[in-house]
Amino acid sequence: MRQTDLIKPYKKDHEVSYTSGAFATIELLQSRPELLRQVFIHSAFEEHEQLAEMCARHDIPVIRNDEAFRRIKQKENVYVAGVFEKYAQVLDASRAHAVLVNPADMGNLGTIIRTLAGLNITDLAVISTAADIFHPKTVRASMGALFRLRFEAFEDFADYMARFPGHARYPFMLDGDPLPDLIQREQNPLFALIFGNEARGLAPEYASIGQAVRIPQSPLTDSLNLSVAVGIGAYAFSSKYGLVA
Repeated sequence: MRQTDLIKPYKKDHEVSYTSGAFATIELLQSRPELLRQVFIHSAFEEHEQLAEMCARHDIPVIRNDEAFRRIKQKENVYVAGVFEKYAQVLDASRAHAVLVNPADMGNLGTIIRTLAGLNITDLAVISTAADIFHPKTVRASMGALFRLRFEAFEDFADYMARFPGHARYPFMLDGDPLPDLIQREQNPLFALIFGNEARGLAPEYASIGQAVRIPQSPLTDSLNLSVAVGIGAYAFSSKYGLVA
């Protein structure tokens, strides 16, 4: 087996993916080192000794090979890549979480993961069809925060609802109650914040599955970016229930 046999252009049906860049690779090393198969380092990477020492503590092979980075065809300069095994998780039913219904953009998905981790909402449900959570673009946009969260994929929203009947559901919709008013009166820390697709949002019937909520905004734009909306909603609830100080 050649050194680069385990790193190649990503495909969804592969059993492995890779971190793109030193920061995400170090996050994986610190949080889920058992997933790492090997780490590739480009000759231009200057802090290779420190990274190699971290890998050695977990018996993770480190390979200096520039050809590996040409094979994965990154659009920007990337000097570290960690090959890791894909894995499945189950959400913690005792914790609040966010729900993304058919998110389509990998950059948005990764940014949302990073934001949720930063606000200490550490469980995420993803309803299919959805952007690939293991795609290197998602992992990179999350800055490695993917490895700090529990996430679970569901075939449809009905499957999700059957698993979590006790959560207070808050679908974010254009005709819901204003977020500032709602957050003042709600008293259930076991919440589920539900957000729709970037282009379509949530269908009207989602208003009947919980307390619909909207983020007030000016008439200067018709909608907020999904990752921004999730950040605003998650911050409001996280602050309300003391998840962040």
